[in-house]
Formats: sequence, structure tokens, C-alpha cells
Amino acid sequence: MPFEADLAQALDRTTDSLDPDLTALLDGAVERGRRRRRRRTAGIVAGAGACAAIAAAGLVLPGVLAGTGSGGAGIETVALAMPRSAVSGTQMIHALEATFPGGRYSQVTGQGNNPSDPSAGYVANAGLVVDDGHGAARVGVSAVRLKLPLADGDGLSCERTPARAEGDTCALSELPSSAALPGGAVVMSERTAAERPAGAGTAHRWTVTVTVKSTGAQVQLTQWNSLGGGTGADVPEPTRTAPPLSEEQAVAALTGATWAPVLGAVG
Repeated sequence: MPFEADLAQALDRTTDSLDPDLTALLDGAVERGRRRRRRRTAGIVAGAGACAAIAAAGLVLPGVLAGTGSGGAGIETVALAMPRSAVSGTQMIHALEATFPGGRYSQVTGQGNNPSDPSAGYVANAGLVVDDGHGAARVGVSAVRLKLPLADGDGLSCERTPARAEGDTCALSELPSSAALPGGAVVMSERTAAERPAGAGTAHRWTVTVTVKSTGAQVQLTQWNSLGGGTGADVPEPTRTAPPLSEEQAVAALTGATWAPVLGAVG
């Protein structure tokens, strides 16, 4: 159900200490937020598989997804805004396939948002396995609208609790204002190992998040150098050394003509 999918989104956007199911990650874009700065502000746990906890807390806030950091050490509140217009699952799938032209696609999934019904979904997403001739790789994408003004975290900050594992990387950059990116955009690029410590046969995940400053529209692309699925040692071994798209190619794709309609609809 779309509401349950968004509950899954809530937990995975706000819990660094838990390793998400990677299939759900790509189907539901659960990686959107494993990258936030923890703030010690008031909040309540919300998330997938935690309906009982939400009921016990008595908190269901449309547009506000709250969660705790590792071991309750920090609490943050992440605010989402309802998309301006609908994006269908089919639209997300077609845009994702167009991001990897010439590949063979399998295990294709997609989900749209529904601005007319807050309980039916804030997040549009798609996922698939692409084989571009250099090894099959699981990829996924999600689109959401953040409430303004933008705050630290949620694709806007490389700080996180707990500290990143050795070898993991994160970098922030900015893009200038343009017709496609009014007011400019923040780009966060990450490389994360599936296991800690990472070994020679460890799969990695590459994530690029683009957030439009003036609208809060955010699109995130996640690529694995494996078939993904599972967590930690359960993640399939690498099928290739690098992701299908380089960081530069991913940024160009997300800010180009293919994803412009989605960014416009979301923000």
C-alpha cells in the first residue's frame, strides 16, 4: 500500500543505525536519507514496520516524518511537502530507463505519488536491474519535495551519526541557477560499502542527490555494482568494479531533460 511504503520511507530516511533491506531501498527509495545531521530536537520514532510504535506515541503528522539517531543519541525532524502535481510510477520507470539507454532491464518496479491524497504517497520512485554489457547492476531513483527553508541533512549535509566507515566517502557541491534549476541546486555524492569493514569482494553503493534550492524538489539516484538486495554480507558480490554512471554522468542525467518534468512536478 502507498501509505505503508511512505512509512518505510520515513524509517529509512531517519535511521542510520539500521541497515535497510536493499530491495526495498530501490523499490521505495529508502536510501533517500541515510545521510542527515542529527539534531537534538524533539521528535518521535516513525517508520516502516513501526506502526505499533507510532500508535503508542500517538503521533501521525502529515508532512513531518520524525526519527531517532543511533541508540537514541540524537533526534531529528525531517519535513516533507506535498508534491505540486502527480508523478506516476510509469513515468518514473521510463525516466529511469532513459537514464541508462541501451541497457537491458529486469526486475522493474515503480510507484507514483498522489498530491490529492496525503495518505497515498509523498514519494515517487522506481527501481530496476540494468545490464549495459559491463555487468548487471541494481539502480533506483526517488523524487520528493522538501519543505522550505531547507535545513541541514536530507541530502544537504555529509555529517552523520555514527561516523562513516573507513573508505566511505561523501562530498557536497553546488550547481548554478538555470532554467532547470531555479536558484541553483545542492549536489551530494556518496560511496558506501555494503559491509563494514569492507573486503575485496564487498559491493558498494553510489548515491547522487540533487536538491533544487528554490523549490525543495529533490531527486536521488542510487547505483550498486552488484544485484543488490539483502543487507551486509547478504548483498550479492560485485558484478562490476564501477557503477553504470560516473558521478558526473549521474548529475548530468538528473539535471537534464529526462528528469526536468519530474523535478517540475515535485517542486
